[in-house]
Amino acid sequence: MKKLFLLFAVATMSLSIYSCRETTEEKTEEAVEAMGEDMENAADEAGNEIEEAGQDVENAAENAEAEMEQEVEEEMHEDDNM
Repeated sequence: MKKLFLLFAVATMSLSIYSCRETTEEKTEEAVEAMGEDMENAADEAGNEIEEAGQDVENAAENAEAEMEQEVEEEMHEDDNM
């Protein structure tokens, strides 16, 4: 009877260890997939931010160019008036 009980205990422990290993593997796989998705989303957001910053720089350069042209014209008109 002791041998039967020990055999049953060992079999039960083996099954529980195997079951835990599968669960751990599944959870690890899910975590890795989630991290990959997070990294992809972060890269997309960073790309969007870079594009926006580039557009801001371009707009600032265009505004600066327009202001310089306006100042040059104003100075030319001031010189004409003298």
